Parts: sequence; C-alpha cells; structure tokens
Amino acid sequence: VFLLHALLGVILFLLSSCFVSGVLGCSLVLAVQALYSASDDVIELTQSNFNREVIQSDSLWLVEFYAPWCGHCRNLAPDWKKAATALKGIVKVGAVDADQHKSLGGQYGVRGFPTIKIFGANKNKPEEYQGGRSSQAIVDGAMNALRNLVKERLSGRSGGSDYKQSGGGGGSSGGNKKDVVELTDDNFDKLVLDSDDVWLVEFFAPWCGHCKNLEPEWAAAATAVKEQTKGKVRLGAVDATVHQGVSSRYGIRGFPTIKIFRKGEEPEDYQGGRTRGDIIEKALDLFSDNAPPPELLEILSEDVLKKTCEDSQLCIIAVLPHILDTGAAGRNSYLDVMMKMAEKYKKKMWGWLWTEAGAQMELESSLGIGGFGYPAMAAINTRKMKFALLRGSFSETGIHEFLRELSVGRGSTATLGGGVMPKLHTVEPWDGKDGQLPVEEDYDLSDVELDDFKDEL
Repeated sequence: VFLLHALLGVILFLLSSCFVSGVLGCSLVLAVQALYSASDDVIELTQSNFNREVIQSDSLWLVEFYAPWCGHCRNLAPDWKKAATALKGIVKVGAVDADQHKSLGGQYGVRGFPTIKIFGANKNKPEEYQGGRSSQAIVDGAMNALRNLVKERLSGRSGGSDYKQSGGGGGSSGGNKKDVVELTDDNFDKLVLDSDDVWLVEFFAPWCGHCKNLEPEWAAAATAVKEQTKGKVRLGAVDATVHQGVSSRYGIRGFPTIKIFRKGEEPEDYQGGRTRGDIIEKALDLFSDNAPPPELLEILSEDVLKKTCEDSQLCIIAVLPHILDTGAAGRNSYLDVMMKMAEKYKKKMWGWLWTEAGAQMELESSLGIGGFGYPAMAAINTRKMKFALLRGSFSETGIHEFLRELSVGRGSTATLGGGVMPKLHTVEPWDGKDGQLPVEEDYDLSDVELDDFKDEL
C-alpha cells in the first residue's frame, strides 16, 4: 500500500509539473515532431506513398522536403499551408519529413532544408523551385509551372510520368520492363563482364513471392536509372532456375539476390532496400563514383551551348580575362579550378562552359557582366531562362559556396536578358598559347616635310 501511494504521488507530481510549468513545452515538443496535420491541405508524403501519389500521378506537384527541427521550415509552414489551400484542386502540394525519410530526400539530392521541388511533366527529373517563400510567390511559381506543363502537352512533347509506360504486360506497373535487360548463360559475360558500364543484376525464381514483389520496383528503377545515367548504369535480371550456369558461378542460394558488377572487379552484394527509390539512389551513387567529370568546353558557337545546356538543369559558364591579360598560365589556372569543381559536382550532371572576355558580348550583356569584373561566372537554367551570378571569389572555395547554395535552392536569381538566349558568335578556339599583341605597321616618314606641320601648328 505504501509503495502504491508513493507511485501515485510521483505520477501526480509529474502531471502537475507538466500542467503548471510545461504545457507550452509539451505542446512545442509535439509541434516539432510534425509541421503539418491531417486538417491541412498539405499532403503528407512518405517513402511508402511517394511513388503512388507523386510519381505515378498526372498532376503537377510542389513538394517541400523539410526537417522538423529546422527554423526556416517552421517559418515556411504557415505560407506553405496557405498556398496549399489556394491551389487545392489545381496543383497538389505535399511535404516530406526528410529527417525521417532520409532515403527519399537522398534520392532527390536534398542537402538542406527546406528544399522545394516541382514534379511536372517528367516526374523523374523534378525542377528546383527557386522563387520566394511567401504564399503568393509559391502560388505564382506553381501557376507558371502549370502553364509550362500545359504548353508542353499541347506541343505533344509530354505525356505524363515515365512510370506510366508499360513494357508489355506481365503484371508490372510503374516502369518499362524492356529497360530490364534479360541476362542468360549465353550473353552474361559479353553484356555484363565485358562492359564498361556498371550493372545491378537480380537473380530470381519465377515462383518466388519476394521476386514478384520486387518486379515492378526493379522495372521502374531500370527506367529511371537508364534516363538519369544515360545508360551508364544498367539493370538486368537472370532467371536462376533456367540459367543455372551463371547462377552457380556466383553462389546464388536464395531469391531474389542482387549483385553489383563493375568491370575488372569482383561482384559485390547489394545491401540496400528493395523499393525503387532505394535502388535508384544506389544506382546514382554508383554512377557518381564511376563517371568521369563532365567536359569543360569553350563556347565556340551557338551549337556548343545548346548541346551542353539542353539536357542539363544548370549550365555553369565562366567568362575569363582576355589572354593578353593572363597569358596561358593564368588562363589554365582558372580552367583548373573549373575542372576541379566539375569533378566535385559531377553527380549533378551540369554543363560546364567558358568563353573569353569580349568574345560573346551579347551573352555578357544579358548576364549583366557588361565588359568588366573578369573572371566572372554564372549558372544558367536555359529552360527557365534564369541565371545566378557568382558574387564571391573565383576560387575553389568561392565557387563551391556559390554552387552549394544553388544546389539546395538558395541564392539570388534573375531573368536572362529579354527572356531569350542572346545571340552567340562563331569564334576560333584558343590554341593554348600566350596571346600575341597586334603587329604595328612601319611607316616611312622620310618624305614628310616637318616644316609643313610647323606651319599648321
């Protein structure tokens, strides 16, 4: 009885302490755990429902990736809710607790909070939202994205999500089964072992329930990985009950078994999750590890810029001082800095370009560089006709800070002059040498009468 009374006393003391001095504190703890509730028009997105709600949807989505402890996220929450209510039935607005669903945030390159992405025509390649954080700015950004989506559909360039494709039946949904390469005893060595590409290979049995569950995830991942790595990472499948030679070679004992193959290396077991998001994330990491850095090209013509920037979310363009101002050594030092940054950010698959000061004056003018301040750098989104300028030093540290801010959706942007790409000129490539001063012509002054100049003066 004594112990019972003592325990009851402790409980009453704790409850009274909470009510007297901790009601606000308790509510704050709960608020930190969830910024949005079921009563809001913001749709809660998780690892389990993201593909169904967003990727397989024909709707335009604005998705916020947040962390409950993030002060900026808490500041954004009221405006995000207000925008969601205003856009209800027009554009879907969601939120992902990326602190809880880390693999989902990692799949879309989320490095800071809050990060907002627009999932439009191509759900596999969402765009960074780089507008303001007020409810009005968010609504304006959503409506601009919606107009662009409608224009693309009218032009016939977009048919919705890539996950809607069907690879010819078989019960697979959410991907194209044709993007999963069928591997056999006869073709395995040629396609996988002799390839310079990285392979993720599933060994399965047709009767295996876990294999059947993995099939749509594997197909969807194959489609996304093929597009995002331009075929440099491949997904294949081996029916281990039929092709027992290759299966026994790698000691397959259970199904499904997934192995990673890289040329010249021993295969390793895949240890990740079995959702398409997990598989895609691992494939992109493998691609990043094995991919060479993007090529750094001089802007010699309009075609060079178009080919480099069309398929890239951002193009990083440097305007370097005239060769007479730096010499070959100085220019090469600037190019070395750019190549190091291209290597550092190669997973982003951005385009990297450079031009000499004065060679593309219309481009400089549209970026507001205006013939001074070299070296200069801009990051251009050619689809949105937006750009951001490097304000810090043209150094590894300065450029890294500039690109890091852009990669998490921060930084000041402006519209490219006139909203269209400026005219570009065809120029000769730099020969890698020091510049030469123009040769002055010699004039013969022997026949000139100096007395004539005296009379005129």
